[in-house]
Amino acid sequence: MADGTPQSEITVDGLIGLVRAYNPKLNEPLIREAFAFGTEMHEGQFRHSGEPYFTHPVSVAAILTEQQLDDATIITALLHDTIEDTKASYSEVERLFGLEVAELVDGVTKLTNLQLNSTETKQAENFRKLFMAMSKDLRVILVKLSDRLHNMRTIKSMRPDKQQQKARETMDIYAPLAGRMGMQWMREELEDLAFRVLNPDGRQSIIRRFITLQRETGDVVQKITTDMRAELDNAGINADVFGRAKKPYSIWRKMEEKELSFSRLSDIYGFRIITDSEEDCYRALGTIHRRWSAVPGRFKDYISQPKTNGYRSIHTTVSGRDGKRVEVQIRTGQMHDVAESGVAAHWSYRDGVRSRNPFAVDPAKWISQLTEQFDAEEDHEDFLEAVKLEMYADQVFCFTPKGDVVKLPRGATPIDFAYAIHTRIGNACVGAKVDHMRVPLWTRVKNGQSVEIITAQGQTPQVTWLDIATTGKAKTAIRRSLREVDRERFIKLGQELARSAFAHVGKKTTDKVLRLAAKNLRLKNTDELLARLGSSELTGRELVQTVYPDIRPQSAEQIDAARALVGLEAGQAFDRAPCCTPLPGERIVGITFRGEGVRVHAIDCDRLSEYEDQPDRWLDLRWHEGSHPAVYGAVIDITLGNGAGVLGRICTLIGEASANISDMEFLERRPDFYRLLIYVDLRDIEHLHSLIATLEAESDVAAITRSRNKNARPAAERLA
Repeated sequence: MADGTPQSEITVDGLIGLVRAYNPKLNEPLIREAFAFGTEMHEGQFRHSGEPYFTHPVSVAAILTEQQLDDATIITALLHDTIEDTKASYSEVERLFGLEVAELVDGVTKLTNLQLNSTETKQAENFRKLFMAMSKDLRVILVKLSDRLHNMRTIKSMRPDKQQQKARETMDIYAPLAGRMGMQWMREELEDLAFRVLNPDGRQSIIRRFITLQRETGDVVQKITTDMRAELDNAGINADVFGRAKKPYSIWRKMEEKELSFSRLSDIYGFRIITDSEEDCYRALGTIHRRWSAVPGRFKDYISQPKTNGYRSIHTTVSGRDGKRVEVQIRTGQMHDVAESGVAAHWSYRDGVRSRNPFAVDPAKWISQLTEQFDAEEDHEDFLEAVKLEMYADQVFCFTPKGDVVKLPRGATPIDFAYAIHTRIGNACVGAKVDHMRVPLWTRVKNGQSVEIITAQGQTPQVTWLDIATTGKAKTAIRRSLREVDRERFIKLGQELARSAFAHVGKKTTDKVLRLAAKNLRLKNTDELLARLGSSELTGRELVQTVYPDIRPQSAEQIDAARALVGLEAGQAFDRAPCCTPLPGERIVGITFRGEGVRVHAIDCDRLSEYEDQPDRWLDLRWHEGSHPAVYGAVIDITLGNGAGVLGRICTLIGEASANISDMEFLERRPDFYRLLIYVDLRDIEHLHSLIATLEAESDVAAITRSRNKNARPAAERLA
């Protein structure tokens, strides 16, 4: 929802006009009296911006008119700071405006006085008080959310430290609460306003990339919206179609969760189809799926299974123009009203009477369901965990039949649940029951559900499980089991691939060569080596270089490091950006610097976003194909078991892989392990991958990854 009229300009007549637009039977005299009372009580008080303080309560009331709320809530907004910040008393507010308004104002005052401390115990106490206040009258939290929204819209006038505090509080508490209540528009705006304070660079980066994408592809939203309307018209379905790019924070969160760069992120656009009837919702779904390809596992029917806050809609993700994924939500007009207002829809007015939306939930029942499970919790940490279970959707907490809690990522399935318990349970899984009902294995489990895994002797994982599972643990176990099942076939295929790979470099495939390769890769025998080769976990080129590291298939002559790039002008100097340290074989781009030549970045480097508005400085570069010398530095982040001779063996392996160690930096030392950075000189990206694979096979290596310093800047760097 938009900010609407500038808040400082809203007069009493303007506010009454906003209320009258949806409630012609408003109590105009009482609203005028509340406006006058608030003006008088806040006389002489000013906000950090220098505006008269009463502009804030008026703005909060205006935000609540967008939700078409009743007179008592609007008046509460006007008076919500009077008991706390002025000479007005509870009894005076009750005498002038009635018991209902006085209790609402008192409830908002108590919420305002809650200090959300960082310690878990204090936070749990405050959550408990917050839910108790909500349970008395949910309109209290509606006023408080609108109060927080206006404060976040005007947060720039506050001190930087207060901005950070309020933004973090908003992101952790108020935005998730708005989402839990079904007020998705408010959640998104609160998140975006907090994101602007907490990570302004990240937000600007997303916005710049959107601008670049729109410049390259045109108005994708308008194109897809037009296509959808045409398809629905052809099917005889009367519906409105709306499209938009998702909010910067929503995109940032997806990038963080999926560890993807912006260019690889899909479904950054969302579309809504508003129909006349429930039947048309399903007809529209069929029309969309006939025209565009549905993305497996991205369909949810909240019409047949509504959320507890009354939310109803069909969600699907399809591949649109140019293979881009777009999310589509389909619902009726009444469902849409609830989707916008959430639990607040219960108080919405239309034409002077409370709107009788059949999908609006009874707030008393909703809040009682939410608080019922908390009342019995005595332990503060248990209570806070229960609150987070309800408030945050990034993780799912399910229960075994014995009551043990299993934590899974959002979107997890019973397959993930089974492997989370034990690999043996996962491998033998033949079915699942959720809340005592048999469900397909591709079902997405939800918070608080009880999951029972049905097993059978002799069962083995199916290939289709790889598409169903979401956790790395489950996928790894499934692949390992599948490899064992198809072991003989993979071994035969591996024998042929090995023969071909060695023949390509003029060598023979002997038992001795295969045993040496297996030893170098720390595999138990040659059958294991051939099985991995046949299952594509190991390439023929990697196999050859394991035994003959100095053989380069492309060319016997090495490429001069000073002339390693294609695309530079004659004599133009270059260096590798320290933030991403690209290696030969990686896709790259160059950024020109006046007097310093060209800085080379990996194509997925986050720092490139700083130059998106300077296209004239970009150079299209690539590495020369062929054999490069081992002079290109890279950094490996490795965690090792703290045992005798472990580090020595790792250094030996690096040497055997024809990589040179230039430096080491210890990050952590513990009794059972230590973590360090190893600086190595390599030939190219395949050399790095081969080295990591070799080290990863070592039993004492607990974790290993390539390390990149995203914040690194050359000392001499200056803007062109």
